[in-house]
Amino acid sequence: MKKQLSSFKGHLMSGISFVLPLIIGASLVVAIPKMIALSMGITSLDAFADAEGFKNSLYLIEQVGWTGIGLINTVLAGFIAYSIGDKAALGAGFIGGAVASRTNAGFLGAVIAGFLAGYIVRWAKNKIKLPESFSGVLPLVILPLFATLSVAIVMGAFLSGPLSWINTSLVEWIKTMIENDVNKVLLAVIMGAMIGSDLGGPINKAAWMAGNVLLAEQIYLPAIIVNVAICAVPLGYAFATLFHKNRFNQELKDAGRNNFIMGFIGITEGAIPFTLVSPLKLVPVNMIGGALASGLGIAFGMHAIMPPVGGV
Repeated sequence: MKKQLSSFKGHLMSGISFVLPLIIGASLVVAIPKMIALSMGITSLDAFADAEGFKNSLYLIEQVGWTGIGLINTVLAGFIAYSIGDKAALGAGFIGGAVASRTNAGFLGAVIAGFLAGYIVRWAKNKIKLPESFSGVLPLVILPLFATLSVAIVMGAFLSGPLSWINTSLVEWIKTMIENDVNKVLLAVIMGAMIGSDLGGPINKAAWMAGNVLLAEQIYLPAIIVNVAICAVPLGYAFATLFHKNRFNQELKDAGRNNFIMGFIGITEGAIPFTLVSPLKLVPVNMIGGALASGLGIAFGMHAIMPPVGGV
């Protein structure tokens, strides 16, 4: 059972690792024209959809970013399926992720579709035996057919309604938490602590993904919350090496200088060399640091009108 859970986690993390560049790139392409528009006193570019000139160009660039964000579920499901069933499962995974977006099944639906497509292909590979002369038919026709048909039946006919309800309810619950100041701080503290817990590991990525997958719903604050914690932990070590130089060897001082850049960009892995010195002491410190940063950000009035631009 433990081995199976570890395998599930590995496939999920593989899917998330493929979707990370998509989210980062698309978020930046949404956020940069928004920042330019804000500097011009424009809070929304939607009014310039049918206009001409520079402002319309900003709107069109922003829409490209939103197109990328709209692919999150498709890419996530596709590469979870690919991790399990290899190339034959990829198309069915993409289709399942697209269906999850279209039916409002969201992130949860994409994960289910990816696992379903991948394991159907793996099962079919083991069960279906063809003569050697037909060996090319199996990966090109039969495996994709089984996987896609299974995704169509399960995601299209049976689970689309229940998963849509679960996803819609979850989004509404998060929106309610964000609207309530007490719950908003609690949400920030929990997500900030998760970011600081394993520095790029499964818990960190789960919190990051939970924050950023809501970008597709145009809910930005959770993404801002996790980005604050992502920056705070490596920056904390950077400032520690600046103000307490006598406490660190030369190697960690060099790592501290690098952490000013890594913290600004938003790469928590910069804290790993310091944490490895004494993990039992410093993992809780990292969690407290991440929780404090995100919680204080909310308490001081942090709000979101656009996706985060890296560490900025």
